[in-house]
Amino acid sequence: MTVAGLRQRFRQSLEWQPEINVDEQSMHNGAAFRPASVLIPVVNRAQPTLLLTQRAANLQHHAGQISFPGGRFEESDASLIDTALRETEEEVGLLREQIEVLGILPDYKTGTGYLVTPVVAIIEPPFEIRYDEGEVAAVFEVPLAFLMDGKHHERRLVAMPDGRERHFYAMPYEQHFIWGATAGMLRNLYHFLRA
Repeated sequence: MTVAGLRQRFRQSLEWQPEINVDEQSMHNGAAFRPASVLIPVVNRAQPTLLLTQRAANLQHHAGQISFPGGRFEESDASLIDTALRETEEEVGLLREQIEVLGILPDYKTGTGYLVTPVVAIIEPPFEIRYDEGEVAAVFEVPLAFLMDGKHHERRLVAMPDGRERHFYAMPYEQHFIWGATAGMLRNLYHFLRA
């Protein structure tokens, strides 16, 4: 769980299998998935951390949830990596020059109809967070070692109003409840690093 180890892992081509959350994908209404991307920002501290946001309560999708900085692809974006960098700057104020992109993980399909490309990157301190209060309620860090320890990955079940059951992962940390698509992408980072 070091930044040097992450850099080395992203230079390797090792066989591994991403985890697919069929329950979440089945919630989608069948329309075409819209492209989006998020930045999975690893902060280069003595013990690396992941920078996460709590989404503002007034947002249409995933309001109040814990997420990575990111959003949907726009025609002006050169690539989905560019989308993640633009959205990160807009949401939390991190400039592109402060971000070292390591690579991408497999796309993740959400129940709200997004095909999300997770972009893993290193952030070098010091940096200043200036978040957009219209989109972000809080920004915080969680130790990478905590999130990459499988014993903190809880499999949860909830009954839906239509009678179906939904399975998902959750990774509670202090007062934060990390779950859904964010936890799903973290599970894929976990599998990728264990390969």
